[in-house]
Amino acid sequence: MAAAQDSNEISYLLPPNRKDWEEQGVPDFVYRQKELLEGIQWPRTAPSLLDRTPRSRFDSALCAAWRQRMELGLFRYRLGELQTQTLPGVVGFVAQLNVERGVQRRRPQNIRSVKQAFDPEQFNFNKIRPGEVLFRLLREPDLPGALQQEDILVMINVSPLEWGHVLLVPEPTRGLPQRLLPGALRAGVEAVLLSSHPGFRVGFNSLGGLASVNHLHLHGYYLAHRLPVEGAPSEPLDPGGRLHLLQALPAPGFLFYTSGPGPDLEGLIGRVCRATDYLTDHEIAHNLFVTRGAPPGKTSPSSALTGIRVILWARKSSFGVKEGEAFNVALCELAGHLPIKTSQDFSSLTEVAALALIRDCLLPPAQAEEVQAALVALIAQDEQ
Repeated sequence: MAAAQDSNEISYLLPPNRKDWEEQGVPDFVYRQKELLEGIQWPRTAPSLLDRTPRSRFDSALCAAWRQRMELGLFRYRLGELQTQTLPGVVGFVAQLNVERGVQRRRPQNIRSVKQAFDPEQFNFNKIRPGEVLFRLLREPDLPGALQQEDILVMINVSPLEWGHVLLVPEPTRGLPQRLLPGALRAGVEAVLLSSHPGFRVGFNSLGGLASVNHLHLHGYYLAHRLPVEGAPSEPLDPGGRLHLLQALPAPGFLFYTSGPGPDLEGLIGRVCRATDYLTDHEIAHNLFVTRGAPPGKTSPSSALTGIRVILWARKSSFGVKEGEAFNVALCELAGHLPIKTSQDFSSLTEVAALALIRDCLLPPAQAEEVQAALVALIAQDEQ
């Protein structure tokens, strides 16, 4: 994407002298209502045309700061262009070879419960190095209907999945466990709306859903490929159309949708967080994915991106990493993006094998039906 120039823009770059990094403080990225973008679409021809699409102010700030941190060696490895393929089949899995992440990423913490308390002795985002934080994400105070703004730090993920991979961390000093809160989700959804790139997505892994750090955070990253969940068809689960079921591959999930910023977005945030609260309270691991996408109903993979889709998957708890598998199933894999650990698996992985790995992580049918009934009942309370 082509960078937009603004001579009055704050610099999100680090000063040349490392000794000055801590003294510089964290710059604020303050955004306005009009910067929440609607109508962003994929190019009708090659995705490479995205490189010539004007960047939003958010994209310019994030990408310039992220690139500088990569050049300064603040990541565990240097991320080059990843070898990418679409697996043959009906799903449209986007597989990428990322050997370094499989080898170099931080070992997951010892997690035993979806409701585990924050432990200040374990690694957390108060212990990161100076320079890893890009900026503080702040909404302008007078946005219509805005609730109290959380202090959201945008920092690099030192073991990146893809270009621009960042973490959105609400008020790190509060020591919040990895349990989704409305302010964090709102920041994630609005980050997607701030980007002019249709492939900037945000997601959340619960404890037991492959979150490796028990300190509240969301992931955000760019992927210049359409994913199956953007246009997968769905069926309504409640009369008001506030909760839908994605039945298409790669995995069934609960779909929440809003056409854009405004009162509907606040309602969506509340519904999603009530659903994740239910899952957490009942020790059910889950993953969540936020993307621009088509409205619910009979859609197709090529449908226009008319709003924001939030997809929630309830799944079996998985504590630790399965070393022998081609990939570990978390937020991006359930959405159809498969970061593969080895060249051998990248060259041999089939759609059938990928679906088998994902199905192995899903709830048994009886428990899935129980969860669905509970979430439908929760949503029905909104309509009373």
